[in-house]
Amino acid sequence: MALLLYVKVNPKADEASYSTRLAQTFLEEYRTAHPSDEIVTLDLYREDIPFLDVDVFSAWGKFAEQSDLTPQEQDKVRRMNELTDQFIAADKVVFSAPFWNLSFPPMMKAYIDTICVAGKTFKYTETGPIGLVEDKPVLLIEARGGHYSDGPAAQMEFSFTYLKTIMNFMGVQNFQHLLIEELAVDPDKAEDIFQQGAVEAKSLAKRF
Repeated sequence: MALLLYVKVNPKADEASYSTRLAQTFLEEYRTAHPSDEIVTLDLYREDIPFLDVDVFSAWGKFAEQSDLTPQEQDKVRRMNELTDQFIAADKVVFSAPFWNLSFPPMMKAYIDTICVAGKTFKYTETGPIGLVEDKPVLLIEARGGHYSDGPAAQMEFSFTYLKTIMNFMGVQNFQHLLIEELAVDPDKAEDIFQQGAVEAKSLAKRF
């Protein structure tokens, strides 16, 4: 039995989000193909995801000084450790996210900042940083209004490239991408584009 962590990154209602709908299609087929696996959902817009703020930096400084943390600092550090441990423990991870303003929604960055931790998911060495996360399948399911996968606009894409780099940095090399694009170019064709992506999602779910 494997544990799949599904990280949902969209505040919209499920039916109003192409990325969420595509992820639901993937997960439904995944449950059929892998009935013994457990799926845990982490909704970044509904759960407590700490930001790197003054409390977190203060807590890190106090760790070095071996001084006491405030209750608020303790809560944030505890939650960050929980999220990092959850990511490390998962056998597989699936992210579903839209493409907003050339990148991800802000809660994705907050989550990445939470799990990208020196000493836990990577470490510094004399020859450079080394990832500490055991390699595993990680999938990004993404929906975009325009076309950024190649051509002139490719240099403005900071979602897939960013997440792939972060995963590689932490040790994950098995990084996959399920993408649908041009959903806003011609709205009349958006549902057809989605349905084509759904076929690919079902196929990928069987072998993921």
